[in-house]
Amino acid sequence: MSTAESAAMAMSPPRGVQATGAAAGYRPGRTLRLGVELRRQFKRRRTLGVFAAMVALPLVLIAALQLGASEDAAQNSRVNLVDVATAGGLNFTLFVLFAATSFFLVVVFALFFGDTVASEAQWGSLRYALATPIPRMRLLRQKWYAALVLSVSALVTVAVVSVVAGGIAFGFGDVQTPVGLTIPQGSGLLRLAGIIGYLAVHLLVVGTLAIWLSTVTDAPLAAVGGAIFTMFVFAILDQVEQLGSLRDWFPTAGEFAWTDLLQTPVDSGDLFRGVVQSLVYAAVFTALAFRHFARRDVTA
Repeated sequence: MSTAESAAMAMSPPRGVQATGAAAGYRPGRTLRLGVELRRQFKRRRTLGVFAAMVALPLVLIAALQLGASEDAAQNSRVNLVDVATAGGLNFTLFVLFAATSFFLVVVFALFFGDTVASEAQWGSLRYALATPIPRMRLLRQKWYAALVLSVSALVTVAVVSVVAGGIAFGFGDVQTPVGLTIPQGSGLLRLAGIIGYLAVHLLVVGTLAIWLSTVTDAPLAAVGGAIFTMFVFAILDQVEQLGSLRDWFPTAGEFAWTDLLQTPVDSGDLFRGVVQSLVYAAVFTALAFRHFARRDVTA
């Protein structure tokens, strides 16, 4: 055997090992598929509990509206979505989304995103997942996707249940707006789809903030609670009129901009600003999450 042949054999990887040193058949892009992560997350009690709450919320509100349908309640002089909540299934759905936007949905998105990394770090299973081996950035990306799918699914669930349950309780009719306008049922369904899409984008801000905090701490409660607390602080500051135009840049500024979809014609100015601003915040928080997770020590 010549010297060149010996050197070539010495440099070639052993049988069953790729040139990169990985085992034969190993493909980074095939590790931790989204379907696998979704099944893992959906089996958790917190996931089942959230979806159960999404189904229960419209039913509880229907019971509250039925019990509160008295003459005294009808004398409320304020004009808002509560006044037309019983006009039909679509009206009831709008009322549920209006009532859930500031707190309930914020908690849902913060929980699904904030719990995804910190909980596994707390259990000690995160380092075993990376040792599988799953590329670190792919691991976080798949968890980000899974949290997004679960969060949006929860949002769609509460909307669908509200339409069906509200329709059974109050009828399936056209949308009656608080200012006296009527929107046909078909157009109302399209606008409801737009409202859900807008809320999904807006709530992505709290979700990405939560997943960033989830890469910083091993305590799920700190990640979830930190994101919720931050959003509540901005919501309170948004009520301080002395802050002037500075409030327009808060992450909570456009949380109710979706109500512009109930106007005829639709005023898209605040909607566009809300979408762009939310996507910018979400991109920044996501970048911070990946940056921190890439440098994080998860071997302890």
